[in-house]
Amino acid sequence: MKAKHAINLNKGLTFFFILGLMFVYQNFTLGAWVYLALHGTYGFLWLLKDHLFPDKQWEQFVSIPQSIFIFLLVNLYWIAPFILISSGTVPPLPLVAVAISLNIFGVFLHFASDTQKYYTLKYQKGLITEGFFARCRNTNYLGEIFIYTAFAMLTQHWLPFLILGGFISMVFIPNMLKKDSSLSRYSEFDDYKNRSGLLFPKLFLMPVSKQQEKTVI
Repeated sequence: MKAKHAINLNKGLTFFFILGLMFVYQNFTLGAWVYLALHGTYGFLWLLKDHLFPDKQWEQFVSIPQSIFIFLLVNLYWIAPFILISSGTVPPLPLVAVAISLNIFGVFLHFASDTQKYYTLKYQKGLITEGFFARCRNTNYLGEIFIYTAFAMLTQHWLPFLILGGFISMVFIPNMLKKDSSLSRYSEFDDYKNRSGLLFPKLFLMPVSKQQEKTVI
């Protein structure tokens, strides 16, 4: 089976898992409802994203034991709602507002940049150096980090932050470095690398010229 099937199963079940926790612990407070709306909706949006513009790296085939491992691994993200709902903690309204804003910003960066990447490469192979990738080489990962940081903030607990840090260090960063290694085959990559950040955008640079913005075929 494809690696994405294990991930999609987690994403599709997230809403129902969180809702189940709310019934089990009889926690229908503001924090629980907000978390359900944010994380549950993100899971459904992920499935829609996979249908409209799938990520090629998750299209690879894996064995059944590997798919089970992937499913269990991504299920670590369910620890955050478990902590929030089982503890009965109600996050303060200013924190809720910040988490919602960060989540929206993260979804925008993650999905919009993935859309640009998918449809650009579908019709024109090469180095993408414009739009969401003009100043940052991994805008999609930055958006995903924002999303899960927002979830962790709502729990007001250190463990979800530690789990996110584990994913960043063991999955996100290795994938970003692997991508850089692959893109280094393009002669224009060194110049692009100097004016773009690996994860965070380099904002304080000279404006990108139209020639530099052009996607290299």
